[in-house]
Amino acid sequence: MVMGGKRVFVSGVGGELGTTIAGLLESETWVGELSGIDADPPRHRLHRTVFHRIHPDEHDRIVDTVARFNPHVLVHVGVWEPDARAAPSAAATLTDQAATSILGAAAECSALEHVVVRSGIEIYGRGRGALTRPSESAPIAPTSDWGRTVAAIEHTAARVGERVGVTVGAVRLAPLGRLLRQPGVPFSVLADPPFAVIEDRDAARAIVAAARVGLAEPVNVVAAGAITALQAARRGGRIPIPLVGPDWRVARALSFLLGAPIPDHVSEALHRGRLADNGRMRELLGVMPEHGTVDVIDRLYHWPSIIHQPARVQVA
Repeated sequence: MVMGGKRVFVSGVGGELGTTIAGLLESETWVGELSGIDADPPRHRLHRTVFHRIHPDEHDRIVDTVARFNPHVLVHVGVWEPDARAAPSAAATLTDQAATSILGAAAECSALEHVVVRSGIEIYGRGRGALTRPSESAPIAPTSDWGRTVAAIEHTAARVGERVGVTVGAVRLAPLGRLLRQPGVPFSVLADPPFAVIEDRDAARAIVAAARVGLAEPVNVVAAGAITALQAARRGGRIPIPLVGPDWRVARALSFLLGAPIPDHVSEALHRGRLADNGRMRELLGVMPEHGTVDVIDRLYHWPSIIHQPARVQVA
């Protein structure tokens, strides 16, 4: 158990997940000083987190910032999911730069005791013969770019832990795709397999718990229940688009043109399903998701849509 007055450093604090994590850490009695880093500012106001705006390619500044803070606990959620804040190739580069600089710098910090990294259940892959609902002991065999990215982060963090003798915990989060907000939602006409998701705040609560208890192994963080793309489309009043075989390539291209690209791990989830066994979550973290998969999907559809209003004064 991590106890009183610990210095905690959060990478990726500018994203929605990172900002929520920092906000929760501010209320933790065991946390003393709190610092964070990202290329973008936090999404919400933070009261006692010292924020450093540094781009991932500024290696020396990152190393100096982490080293001067000398954290006891590092929470590394500074990752770029493909087609979220950056295109897939750029996302992979930014994620690799951040992991190399931040984890490498933390390894040189004399006070470091524990590392928590954000991972994903995409790490198990959906190849031939893959388990439908893998537990943490299932083989790591990613079949998507994002799956390979989180596998690399876990590997790097594990090497750091072994080298300096600190514990490392990997929080493998279920996904939540923006694709389901589109007017039309593609689904596999041959299977329409189920997938599970996780709500943002539940994900943040799990990562904070991992830092609090000193998680020293991987844990699957997945909401209860499951849903299929067709079921989700119907619940949200979207137009179901049946797809088979090569049609998925067409759908990905069309979605890109509509402004909501489908990265390969999301396409894989809709086409082949994405589940994982969260049976050890309470044992390892002491918390469970407050929202089930169907509830998360319903909340997603209840987000307000963007309303375009004309300018009050026409200038051209």
